[in-house]
Amino acid sequence: MRDTLNQGLIDFLEASPTPFHATASIAQRLQAAGYKPLDERESWHIQAGGRYYVTRNDSAIVAVQLGAQPALERGIRLVGAHTDSPCLRVKPHPELQRQGFWQLGVEVYGGALLAPWFDRDLSLAGRVTFSRDGRIESRLIDFRQPIAVIPNLAIHLNREANQGWAINAQNELPPILAQVAGAQTPDFRALLAEQLNKEHDLVADAVLDYELSFYDTQQAAVIGLNQDFIAGARLDNLLSCYAGLEALLATDPAQTCVLVCNDHEEVGSTSMCGADGPFLEQVLRRLLPEGDDFVRIINRSLLISADNAHAVHPNYADRHDGNHGPKLNAGPVIKVNSNQRYATNSETAGFFRHLCVTEEVPVQSFVTRSDMGCGSTIGPITASQLGVRTVDIGLPTFAMHSIRELAGSHDLAHLVKVLTAFYGSAELP
Repeated sequence: MRDTLNQGLIDFLEASPTPFHATASIAQRLQAAGYKPLDERESWHIQAGGRYYVTRNDSAIVAVQLGAQPALERGIRLVGAHTDSPCLRVKPHPELQRQGFWQLGVEVYGGALLAPWFDRDLSLAGRVTFSRDGRIESRLIDFRQPIAVIPNLAIHLNREANQGWAINAQNELPPILAQVAGAQTPDFRALLAEQLNKEHDLVADAVLDYELSFYDTQQAAVIGLNQDFIAGARLDNLLSCYAGLEALLATDPAQTCVLVCNDHEEVGSTSMCGADGPFLEQVLRRLLPEGDDFVRIINRSLLISADNAHAVHPNYADRHDGNHGPKLNAGPVIKVNSNQRYATNSETAGFFRHLCVTEEVPVQSFVTRSDMGCGSTIGPITASQLGVRTVDIGLPTFAMHSIRELAGSHDLAHLVKVLTAFYGSAELP
C-alpha cells in the first residue's frame, strides 16, 4: 500500500503544476469514482446518498458525500487542504530583452524560498483566457518541456554568495527563455496562442490574459539510501490534498463527508475561492438542511485541517522547541498555537490522538518556539467562517516553500489511514 500511495502522489504532483491543474486532477478522480459535478450557476437537484463536487475559479474544489445516516444526527466530517504553493508568476506584460536574451518578468507568489529557483530546468503552466469567434474562453496549458532557466551568477563575480545575500526579485529572478537576434521582438501572447493550438487544437483570435506559473520539471521521487524520503515540488500542500482524496474515495458511504481544497492559502486566503471566502459555506448551505438544522449540523461536525508541519532538521535543531520536534516517518503532527494561528483545542486534539492510537498510527505534536513567529493554515480561517470545531495537523516536512521539498516516504500511508478512519468514524466528540 505504501509504495502504491507514494507512486500515486508522484503522479498527482506531475499532473498538477498549478492550482488549476491540481483541481482538474482531483475532479477527474472524483468523476471516475461516481461523483457528479454541480454548477454553482444552476439549480441543484440532489439525492440522499449522492456524491457531488463543485469547483470555483478552476482552482478550488469541494467534494461532498451525502451519507446514508442523517447529518443532523451524526454531523459531517470535513478534511481541508489547499491547492496553491509558493512560486513565480508571470506578469501581465512580461517581455524583457536584455543583452540579447528574451526574459519574462515575474512576481513572487507567497513566501517562497528564492535561492533554490536558480539553475533549475523550468517550465510554464496555468490558465489562459482568449477570444475565439466572438466568445471568451479559458483553457489550461502546460508546456511540460524545460523552456526557461534562472542562471546563478558565478562565484567569481559574487564572492559574498556563500555568506548570504539578499535576492532582488525584480532584477535577479526573470527567467531566460531564449536568445534573440537583431530587431526580433518576442511576443509572449503569440507564444501562448501557439501552445493553445498545440494542446487544444484551437485557433485563438486573441490571447486576452493569463495566470501562469513557472515550475521545476524535475519529477518527484522516492529517494534515500533506504528509500526513506519523498522529494518533490508542491508537497506543501498537494500532499494533504492527495491524502484527503484517497481517504474520501475509500470511505464508508454511511457518513456525510467533505473534502475542501481551497486556493490562495499562501497569500492569506482572502478570495472567492480561498478559505477566508464564502465558498465552503455556500456549498454546504445548498446541500444540507437550512436554518436551525444547519447550525446544529455544523456544531456536531469536525474539520481536520491538513497542512504540512515543520520537521526538526538535524542541521538546525535549535530552531525547534526542545520538546516539540516532529520527525520524518514518525506520523502526523498535531499543531498547537495558543494565539490561534492553529485552531486546535484540547478536545479536537484529543479526538485526533485517540483516533491515531486506535488505528495504530504514530502521532506527534508541534508548538513553535516561544521566541519565534508561527505560520497559519486554513484551519482557524475555516473555523471562524463556518463555526466548526477544528484540529490542525500535517505531515512533517523539510525545506517547506522550497522549489523541492522533502517528506517521509512512510508518512503518507499513515495520514491516509487515519483520515479514512476519520471519515468512517461513527462518533465525533
